[in-house]
Amino acid sequence: MKAPRADQGVWAPVTHATPLKRDATYDHRAQQAALDIEVHHADGRTTTSVLVLTPDQVELYAIQFEQLIAKREQGRQAGR
Repeated sequence: MKAPRADQGVWAPVTHATPLKRDATYDHRAQQAALDIEVHHADGRTTTSVLVLTPDQVELYAIQFEQLIAKREQGRQAGR
């Protein structure tokens, strides 16, 4: 079964999202961070949106990204 297309009034399902190459921002008043992203749909279309994160989420993802970077470096070292 084919996914519905956006021009039929219904957006195709989202397959994934990727960060845009822009700086993240932090709003001290709202206490949230924002990262521009591109949302990819099953029909090949893309839309832009914003990923909004709480301070706790920013800290959690910072830790997880540090771990990913370390694993990547370990893989590079093992490949030499």
